[in-house]
Amino acid sequence: MSQRVRAMPMGKILDILLGMAVMGTVGTLIGMVMGWGALPVAILVGLLLGGVVGFLGGRRFLVSIMTGTLLGGALAWLVADVERIWVGAGAGAAMGGFLGVQVSMLLDFRAARKASSDRTEPSAPQP
Repeated sequence: MSQRVRAMPMGKILDILLGMAVMGTVGTLIGMVMGWGALPVAILVGLLLGGVVGFLGGRRFLVSIMTGTLLGGALAWLVADVERIWVGAGAGAAMGGFLGVQVSMLLDFRAARKASSDRTEPSAPQP
């Protein structure tokens, strides 16, 4: 083997596995809503998208989806009983993903603004 071939870092592998678990779950929920015939396709698409998102480092995004799934499922359980948990979990995952993207953009914007103000801020004159 060539020396330029390197193993993938363990953190990257864990991100990919987290992405596949989260988005595979979301794909399963979407497949259940679409019908049992679409379930395998939805799961496969979820697994592939999750792997790509994990590979690109979208850990905050994946955690927001996972949190939305859990909160949406719990709320549906409280409001509509056990047979509608999967509907609430799917809706919660969608909302969690949407909010995760928005929060991530705001945090990135804030960090960029802070970095630019730190670079342009003149140093105080010494007496």
